[in-house]
Amino acid sequence: MRLSTKGRYAVMAMADLARHGGERAVSLAEIAARQDISLAYLEQLFARLRRAGLVTSVRGPGGGYRLAKRPSELAISDIVLAADEPIRATRCSGHDSERGCMPGGVRCLTHDLWDALGAEIERFLSGVSLEDVIERRVRAPSPAEAA
Repeated sequence: MRLSTKGRYAVMAMADLARHGGERAVSLAEIAARQDISLAYLEQLFARLRRAGLVTSVRGPGGGYRLAKRPSELAISDIVLAADEPIRATRCSGHDSERGCMPGGVRCLTHDLWDALGAEIERFLSGVSLEDVIERRVRAPSPAEAA
């Protein structure tokens, strides 16, 4: 699965907001500086995150953004999807995913493999909260654990 820059940056920015926000609003300029992300790009991402109800905006002096929910209540999958990134691994898109992306609407031989991988990625990201990320509770299993 290809997770685009949009999804990765949305998660990075939300993690920064969760870590530095607390009781105060955090400006996008602060997040941009700490995370080395373009301010214009963050403005686009946060408009989507706000429409999805994941953040609230605060106007005026000391304004910026706050999380709309506690970090423990925000799944990473929600952030990625709010950034307008479908979580999928097939090359089919939209209406093609039901029929298939090959000529004549046929599914390719590996379609079910990639479809299952996309579902597994979405399951994993749905089970990881923003709090898990900022508390560094997400890690890859060691080779011994994976066996």
